[in-house]
Amino acid sequence: MADTYSFDIACKIDAQELDNAVNQTLKEVSQRYDLKDANASLNIKPKDNKLECTAADEHKLKLVIDIFKQKLVKRNISPKAVTFDDIKPALGQTAKCEASLQNGIPKDKAKDIVKDLKVFNAKLQSQIQDDQIRISSKKIDELQAAISFLKEKDYGIHMQFLNYR
Repeated sequence: MADTYSFDIACKIDAQELDNAVNQTLKEVSQRYDLKDANASLNIKPKDNKLECTAADEHKLKLVIDIFKQKLVKRNISPKAVTFDDIKPALGQTAKCEASLQNGIPKDKAKDIVKDLKVFNAKLQSQIQDDQIRISSKKIDELQAAISFLKEKDYGIHMQFLNYR
């Protein structure tokens, strides 16, 4: 029997599922009559953790983004893991938008989560480890309560609870 229990809070987007969501979006856009001349494209830039979206105009780009968000949900990726920038005009009367793909928990959000957990239960130990947080306790019930508490709060980021042991 372990003397301490722990779990990790992280955010990792499955690259294959993201690619599947992009491909399904492009397939649906090509088949829809209202998006017939959309000239839509979604390009993943893995080095920058970015997604580049283009379409014929702003209205069609908003539709493409909505379809993409629906496909993300179907592929079990939280829409909070993708943050879209403002839509900007591009060359040739097209519209362009970039999106940031969340990979890990930002430091400022991690500090907020740790602070809220200390207020919630002072017995929990929290450690920020690069882009994830490890929470540990002597009682497994305290960890389950902490997970419920964090699920109720909205930090504006996608959180996964991993390595629960």
